[in-house]
Amino acid sequence: MKLSATDFVQMKGSRAIAMLTAYTCPVARELEAAVIPIILVGDTVGMVEMGFDSTRQVTVEHMAYHIGAVRRGAPNTHIIGDLPYESDKTPELALANAKRLLAAGADSIKLEGPKTDIISYLVAEGTAVVGHTGLLPQTANSFAKVGRNAEEALRIQKEAAAIQEAGAFMLVIEHVPHDLATSITRTLTIPTIGIGAGPDCDGQVLVINDALGLGDYWPPFSKQYAHIGREIQKVAQRFSREVESREFPSNIIQFAGLKK
Repeated sequence: MKLSATDFVQMKGSRAIAMLTAYTCPVARELEAAVIPIILVGDTVGMVEMGFDSTRQVTVEHMAYHIGAVRRGAPNTHIIGDLPYESDKTPELALANAKRLLAAGADSIKLEGPKTDIISYLVAEGTAVVGHTGLLPQTANSFAKVGRNAEEALRIQKEAAAIQEAGAFMLVIEHVPHDLATSITRTLTIPTIGIGAGPDCDGQVLVINDALGLGDYWPPFSKQYAHIGREIQKVAQRFSREVESREFPSNIIQFAGLKK
């Protein structure tokens, strides 16, 4: 059964929330089968799937395409869609783009930073919103941990409170000191989802490519539950050898019931 924004708020303090990203139909299908309660179609797709060097090149059209693919794979899972860089410059623009992502299959919308006027406008128009504080990849100059000094930590704490006050039902906290994320989590009444923010958030999110071990670099706060990239190489090398030796497809014809 698909969970709603209200369901997730009610889970705070009683059940940790597992969230994974997905960008394709087959992966989304497997996440739904694994009963992952919430899938994030993040603008990280630009870096981990599309070959961009940042998320800033991702467009609303890209996001709608991938949200549609994920929805087809996971029809009964709550899907969050990211508003990409500069797609939320005004409340009206944000709403128009949010509607495009919702029409593609998203259940809620995530946007980065303390854009309280945007959040409150979207919520007033009936859109469920997820906030995002701490490291903000769309505008950050580096991926270094943020909130390490008292002034910066206080700013992030205030921003988190303001995002909740504006009406967000959930808050992603990215790459901040663990004690700061703990303090925010204990202060807010909405659930927090950590990524590189320690163990005390109400839930955790991982980029699926990091969890699968795809690629050759992963953030230090991620975990590789497998190394699928190496397996892809092995399959490709084995296939290539069999083609060159003409072993394939002769070695499958008898099993497929095909005649030579």
